[in-house]
Amino acid sequence: MQEKYDVIGTNYNTTRKADPYLFNRLHTLLNPSTDRTYLDIGCGTGNYTKQFDKKGYRFIGIDPSSEMLEKAKIPSNNVLWKIGKAETLELSENSIDGIVASLTLHHWDSLDQGFESLRKVLKPAGNIVIFTATPKQMKGYWLCHYFPKMLEDSMNQMPSLDAVKKSLHKNGLVIEKTEKYFIKPDIEDLFLYSGKHNPKLYFRAEVRHGISSFSSLSNASEVENGLNALEKDIDSGKIKNVIKNYENTDGDYLFLVVKTVD
Repeated sequence: MQEKYDVIGTNYNTTRKADPYLFNRLHTLLNPSTDRTYLDIGCGTGNYTKQFDKKGYRFIGIDPSSEMLEKAKIPSNNVLWKIGKAETLELSENSIDGIVASLTLHHWDSLDQGFESLRKVLKPAGNIVIFTATPKQMKGYWLCHYFPKMLEDSMNQMPSLDAVKKSLHKNGLVIEKTEKYFIKPDIEDLFLYSGKHNPKLYFRAEVRHGISSFSSLSNASEVENGLNALEKDIDSGKIKNVIKNYENTDGDYLFLVVKTVD
């Protein structure tokens, strides 16, 4: 079966680059050591994995998409790249010192199986750093105004924070820390809400292509109608009021630091 990102993977690196601020937070929260082994699950083309590699950390990058991993291997580096899914890791038990899971939970077939699998390979003192969004946060995206069905489908696909907590608890894991993330104007990794401060970003076909909500969940007529309405609102200045109406303090995305239960 062809994976979703086998299609999206074409030219993915054009718009999905490692963002310096996000990498800094992942690095700080993971707190890795150069003499240990880490896992980037759902690594995609390995943009963040490679940043860890540049700093001398030993990583395994796993993704279900062969297309994405082929991109990850160029240029060559010391990361071990493997085809696979969170639910079915072919790694030894207690072999991984820490795990990064960035914008991947909503692509898993089963949260319970995924966390069970990660828990098995994670050493007792290790941690998991998750970067995700919650449906509650996504309701605060002004994109809902222009692409309501697409955002509804995206929210249905995204596990709630409560669902994540319950699944972690089932598998002997617990959230030690949560950290809200609000989109920065200079963001370089152009995922779903990256255009929060720059609505014109969504007019670029290559940006939409690299976002699974646009490329896999949306329908052409809603995207066309939404972009037409967005263009009119930008021209008239109405977009400022639309954006203002969606302002909130929930954060746009969320970092979670997960530990094993003592």
